[in-house]
This record gives sequence, C-alpha cells and structure tokens, in this order.
Amino acid sequence: MACNEGWQVAGRRKGAARRGKQVLNPKLDSQQDSDCKIDQQKIIHGMNELRGETFWMEWKDLLCERLLSSTSEQSEDASLLQCVCYGLGHFESCVSARFQLAMLLLLLETLQEGKRAVYQPTLFYLMHCGKALYNNLLWRNWTPRTLQKMTIIGNSFNGIQERMLQRELERDYSFLSRVSLPSNMIGVCEETPLSCSSRFLDVFNDTALIQFPLENLNKLPECTWTEPSEPLYQHCQDLEIIQREKD
Repeated sequence: MACNEGWQVAGRRKGAARRGKQVLNPKLDSQQDSDCKIDQQKIIHGMNELRGETFWMEWKDLLCERLLSSTSEQSEDASLLQCVCYGLGHFESCVSARFQLAMLLLLLETLQEGKRAVYQPTLFYLMHCGKALYNNLLWRNWTPRTLQKMTIIGNSFNGIQERMLQRELERDYSFLSRVSLPSNMIGVCEETPLSCSSRFLDVFNDTALIQFPLENLNKLPECTWTEPSEPLYQHCQDLEIIQREKD
C-alpha cells in the first residue's frame, strides 16, 4: 500500500481466494494506511528531536566538509553521491532503529538527493552492522580507485580492531584487518569519531566517519590489490550476516 510522500508498506502477497476470486479488504487497507502515517510521524518527530542536538550539527558539518573535499579532489559532482544503508532494525517497534533512520534522512536531506551512478562517490550508512558485512563491502571494492570514493558512517574500525585478537581478525576478516591495522603499522583508513549526547548513546555509540584517502592506499604494497579472494568465514561460529546457500 503506497503512502503519502513516497512511503510504502510492504506486506505479504495474498493468494487468490477459492474459485479464483480475489477478496478485497478495505478495512485492512485503511489500517495499513493509518499505520504508515503513524510511522511517518514518529520518524519525522525523531528527525526534529535530533535537529535540536549539538552532535547533529557536528555530524553535518564534518560530513559536508569531508564529502565536498573528496568530490572536488576527484573532480566528481557531489550531487551524484550514492548512499547505501544496511543493518537498520524494525523502526516501527525499535526506538534505536527509528532514530538511526531519522539521522540517515537528515544526512540525505543535507546532502540533497543521493542518485545512484556506478563508480560515483558513495556514502554507506552502516549502523551497528556485523564485521562480515564490512569485510564483504571492502572485498567487493578492493581497489584504490574504488575505495577512495567510499565514505562510511558506522562502527569504528579502530574499535573492532581493539576488541579482537589480531590473528583472528586477520584470519576471518582479512580485508577489514588490512585497513584497520594497529597504530604502530601502516593503516589506510582515516577515522573520525562522531560524538553524541548521553541520551542517544545507545543509538550512536562507537560510531565513526571513515574514509580511505588515496595517499594512504598507495602506501600498501602492489601485491595487496592482486586477485582478492572472496571471504568464506569457515572459522566463524557466530557470523553476523545471513549467507547465501552455496550450490
């Protein structure tokens, strides 16, 4: 059921009624439309609440500064920026997910409309996603030319590195380990912690703005970029993503 201003409720497909007749339920359609409007109001209310927070202005100013700098250096049009979001929960029933979605909408509102275009600068909004998702994302874009176009708002890579044994990070999440090396080694990502008020600490804790400057990427040996193997996660007991079944 389509809702006002581009919102849409996705429901299960209904099979045909007996004898091939389709049964319409106006009351159900009306209820879905009402629920959609309530969800919109909650998210809009969340956006308004975040606008009143000091850390929202810090996020906005930092993101605008970094993206404008990145797109100008690459001679790209900032209006062609893509935005990819993974890992949000059910924002109808989860307050944290609702505020995370509200923040994403505020960022997109600030950056104007993100338009999909292949090989253009892309903002990934990955709130509290699993390590495997970040690792897969890096693997899929494992070239200096592509990584430099990526900006991530998500879990701190430094935090992930500090919480794991280095040998396990290198074994299970090799691409993530290569960009989040210990401080005494060469790392390629540039990470800026994003602050938030104590009220929203559960929603935006451990969040950072992450970029991959070309000068950092070029510090790695040429062999780093040669034929990267797809991650398999054979040793991971508690994988945080659902994998496709292999043939």
